[in-house]
Amino acid sequence: MAVFLYALGFGLLGYLCGSLPFAVWITRLVKGVDVRAAGSGHATTTNTIRQAGLLPGAAVFILDVTKGFAPTWLALHYTQHIAPAGWIAALAAALAVVGHCWPLFADFRGGMGLAPANGGMMAAFPFAILITYALVGLLTLILHHSARASLITGLLIAPLLWAIGLRGPVLWIAGAVGLVVALRFLIDWNRQYRQPWLDREKKT
Repeated sequence: MAVFLYALGFGLLGYLCGSLPFAVWITRLVKGVDVRAAGSGHATTTNTIRQAGLLPGAAVFILDVTKGFAPTWLALHYTQHIAPAGWIAALAAALAVVGHCWPLFADFRGGMGLAPANGGMMAAFPFAILITYALVGLLTLILHHSARASLITGLLIAPLLWAIGLRGPVLWIAGAVGLVVALRFLIDWNRQYRQPWLDREKKT
């Protein structure tokens, strides 16, 4: 019973943290526009940079990473005595990504999930964010398509962390958030890009 209550509580905390739509709020504050009304149509760091500038985009990135990190870190540190494998932390991290992608506080139209996914992994392994974005960057250079690169990264990140010798909660978390990210990026699989490192769609 205690395990169920912890899972429910931290899962809900993860989703509510993820649902804080910082890209929407900050872009509206700085420019008076909805970040989702132009560019990629998503509430992402890159779309914020495109519409509001570099500093607002950096603020969105930090806050989006934090909303994945915070509930995952709390779950890791307060459920060790009942769930040593880390699955409750993985649930909190995955639901933070779900909240970011389909936010309760922004009409269920949010971002793509990479930043909070990395925040969740950072709670268990601080250098996970460097490994993830290095893999995304490499695949983007190879594929010239950031959505496909991100989807493949979501599927590969847990096996990659395992291959370099990591074990424990970070693998649970990476697997859980990676699946959500991969699912989310399916909607942009056929998007055409003018710039492979940004999610701006090519004009037809």
